[in-house]
Amino acid sequence: MTISPVERLWSLLSKYKIELRQIYFYALFIGIVNLTLPLGIQAIINFLQTGELTSTWIILVGFVLVGILVTGFLQVLQLRIVENIQQDLFARSAFEFAYRLPNISFIQLDKIHAPELVNRFFDTITIQKGLPKILIDFSLAIFQIVFGLILLAIYSPYFILLGLALAFILWLIFKFTGPKGVKTSLKESKYKYQLAHWLEEIARGIRSFKIYANNKFHLNKTDNIVGEYLLSRENHFQVLISQFRLFIGFKVIVAAGLLLLGGYLVFQERMNIGQFVAAEIIIILIINSVEKVLRIIDTIYDVLTALDKIGYVTDLKLDVNNGKAMVDSNQGLSLKATELVFGFTEEKNKIINDLSFEIKANEKVVLTGESGSGKSLLLKILAGIHDLDDGELYVNGIPFSNYRREELFDVLGVSFPINQIFEGTLKENILLGRSIDDQEILAILKLLKLDDFLIHQPHGIDSMVLTGGKRLPRSIIQKLLVARIIINKPKLLLMEDPLQFIEVEEKKRIIDYIMDKNQNWTVIVVSDFHYWIEKCDKIIELRK
Repeated sequence: MTISPVERLWSLLSKYKIELRQIYFYALFIGIVNLTLPLGIQAIINFLQTGELTSTWIILVGFVLVGILVTGFLQVLQLRIVENIQQDLFARSAFEFAYRLPNISFIQLDKIHAPELVNRFFDTITIQKGLPKILIDFSLAIFQIVFGLILLAIYSPYFILLGLALAFILWLIFKFTGPKGVKTSLKESKYKYQLAHWLEEIARGIRSFKIYANNKFHLNKTDNIVGEYLLSRENHFQVLISQFRLFIGFKVIVAAGLLLLGGYLVFQERMNIGQFVAAEIIIILIINSVEKVLRIIDTIYDVLTALDKIGYVTDLKLDVNNGKAMVDSNQGLSLKATELVFGFTEEKNKIINDLSFEIKANEKVVLTGESGSGKSLLLKILAGIHDLDDGELYVNGIPFSNYRREELFDVLGVSFPINQIFEGTLKENILLGRSIDDQEILAILKLLKLDDFLIHQPHGIDSMVLTGGKRLPRSIIQKLLVARIIINKPKLLLMEDPLQFIEVEEKKRIIDYIMDKNQNWTVIVVSDFHYWIEKCDKIIELRK
């Protein structure tokens, strides 16, 4: 079900009901207090016309000044509440992204570049900046318009009819131009993100673009995207201009209607000079409030667009985790596959079709097969990354779907060729937050001969590494990834070419450790290196 940006805004605001009540209570009070200004001035003028300086005049002046002071104090309270909302919104959005990104169903991420999704987090800043204008300035402007018209109605019932007519005109402007403004703003934002993604692609493939820079492909494609963005932005600006013109007409109607009606009432002696001056002040307040609403319209579009962009991430389906079974085993996991079927949605042919096999606990297995037979995909299915289209996978005799995902992930050690080193310390990259005894860490470091590498690092295992292990040898990166998956002694190891860049003799020593029959884990590995096959208990060959 598609959720509109306006619905997303209401959903967001519903999380802050108590704070919004306070903000609008203060706005209501500010609107009322602001009206004491023209009423006080009216009374002051009436006293000045008497030509006498009395204590009542001084009291009225003080009353007006107190009103201004109270208004300022309430505005400070509003700012404090909105700041609290902004801080909470940022923290909430940060944890929402951090929680959802690893839990988004991989089948949905198959056609999406996950880092591109993170760009949408910066729309949180847009919402932060827009909320004060919407919650304080916009609401206060609306209250001042409403209360101003109500106060004018006290002077004469004719102002009631004029106020209703003006409210109807304002509603028509929003009704017919608002949806188009949201639509053009969304389209503009689409090309903004497309451009950001393309610039990231240039940065990611910077070596290729540097070598082939003379072809200017990267500049031409940038030019195309920028052209579409500017066209979309111009279309959005045209909507804003049309609204601005309508608001100018609205202001003229407001000013003309109120001034003419006020002047007519003075000539008819239904309103005195003091009331007329007060009415003029109210008219100025109303016009200023209309101008404030006009300036905030673009901010409202930005906030609605930002909510839609963030909503794209939060709407992505998460992994289903309805299982309750726990993993209870002191040895490796046993696996049994019965007529497994899997294929990507947009492809007609199934990559894995009617596949059955059985792997006993603690068995060491090598997956073989020609390219495209589904070896890597099968590892991802066994790791719970992809869900089956048909068939059943049993783990220790229990269907895979019956397990809690977190339980299974805790006993898995998964290694794919993709570089998974992140910016952090070497220790953080190995442990990923797990609590492991220092002696066990040292034993794994010695096994992989990482201790020799750490001797030359400025802070040992607490030395920082850059994203992707930049400037680290590929062999060290692979050793870090192997250390990550075996450090907690998992019950099932799923690996694809985990030792590809490590020297042969050292590679054999690590394979001896992993494939040792006394190790209480089940191993499934995809690799062309012959020594894996020599040390395995079983070979499973996949065919297209």
